[in-house]
Amino acid sequence: MLDILAAGAAGSSPPGWVQFLPIVGMIVIFWFLIFRPQMKRQKDHANKIAGVKKNDQVVTAGGVIGKVVRVDDDYVDLEIAQGVRIKVVKSTLGDIVPPGAKPAND
Repeated sequence: MLDILAAGAAGSSPPGWVQFLPIVGMIVIFWFLIFRPQMKRQKDHANKIAGVKKNDQVVTAGGVIGKVVRVDDDYVDLEIAQGVRIKVVKSTLGDIVPPGAKPAND
């Protein structure tokens, strides 16, 4: 009698790959909710930075606001005050300020 119950229990267990379905499901959820949107944001930011041109007003990752004076492949010269220019790495530009935008503290 015990042999019949043991054989029946062994036959009713699901295949081994079914145990991995929740893990695969979690990976798919992470992909669509976290990784994919992050890659899209990085791509959009890279395209925005690649389109920087002279006279654009930009904000660096460090919070410095300036006007673009010159653009190289890897560097950008910013004028942060009248006659004060700094050279920053192009990839550290955080955002391009749209023309006519008011600063946050005004």
